[in-house]
Amino acid sequence: MDGYSHSATIRDPAPLRPAASSSAASSSAGPDAAPASQALRVMQRTLKAPIDCVGTGLHSGKRVAIALRPAPAGHGIVFRRRDLGIDIPARFDWVADTRLCTVLAHPTIAAARVATVEHLMAALAGTGITNAIVEVDGPELPILDGSAASFVFLIDCAGSVEQDQPAACLEVLRRVRVAGADGSYAELLPPPRNAAAEIVPGLSARVAIEFSAPAIGAQAIALHVTPASFRKELAAARTFALFANIEAMRQAGLAKGGSLDNAVVVDGARVLNPSGLRMEREFVRHKLLDAVGDLALAGVVLCATLHAHRAGHALNNRLLRQLLAEPANWRLRDGALPDFLQQPAAPPRAAGASA
Repeated sequence: MDGYSHSATIRDPAPLRPAASSSAASSSAGPDAAPASQALRVMQRTLKAPIDCVGTGLHSGKRVAIALRPAPAGHGIVFRRRDLGIDIPARFDWVADTRLCTVLAHPTIAAARVATVEHLMAALAGTGITNAIVEVDGPELPILDGSAASFVFLIDCAGSVEQDQPAACLEVLRRVRVAGADGSYAELLPPPRNAAAEIVPGLSARVAIEFSAPAIGAQAIALHVTPASFRKELAAARTFALFANIEAMRQAGLAKGGSLDNAVVVDGARVLNPSGLRMEREFVRHKLLDAVGDLALAGVVLCATLHAHRAGHALNNRLLRQLLAEPANWRLRDGALPDFLQQPAAPPRAAGASA
């Protein structure tokens, strides 16, 4: 619930296929992959112990319980609807809706959906967790305080452990851009390099927003997203809404669980929350937080530069689809694709079911 409500064009899920080796770059996860230096290598991580929490769904308004559980190396992030017994992998081509939040959905079972995944995905990516099972007993994750900070707290309470395999790092090789009719755009470019001309792992971002409400106005942020910078600069930034839009959202069946406890609400030049804002430029910080979560649905560590202007969930998802649709756009620097990204384009079997 962040002010922009662009919708995405949804296509059938497909396996992520690395490019064949070429003189320009190799994208294979095997011997031809471009190796990362030991100093820049990112290792896979998972939770040290399970942890549970209960909250309210932002759009459904219903009580929902989740559990974060450890997963083996190569597993990736997978959502498990424990009320249905169905696994839903956290992958970009399973995104089914982007109106005010990001929704993952099973391609053939209509009831198997998980909404509002972006804040938890941002927290997992921001803390370096590459493998986890997220159990949820309903169709939406809890909004908690409207930021990623509560999820980061849960991850810290559970602890994390480095695993014995490198994480798959996807390097963007050339500019990929998507745009909206309203002048919004998002683009990925090759990552910056250090003094030794080695690529810098992670996402370097420059994000800008522009709203007519004076309380928001035009804001921008530039940040290289690391576990430290994510915690300090992004994690606590809350989702936001314009007061004038709230009634229409509720008439549409959305924002039923929204309140001043889990969102910043703006009415013209006023912030209606009694405690005000948590940080300078909280609105654009939250937009970058959302982008971190949406782009984490690539299922790999992105090594890229992100430029975005007035972008939302739909453009973020379109950007990943366009990036990964053309093998010449990217290569794997290290590691192997998560197990679910190596599977053919077929629905997953029910969680816990035998092969």
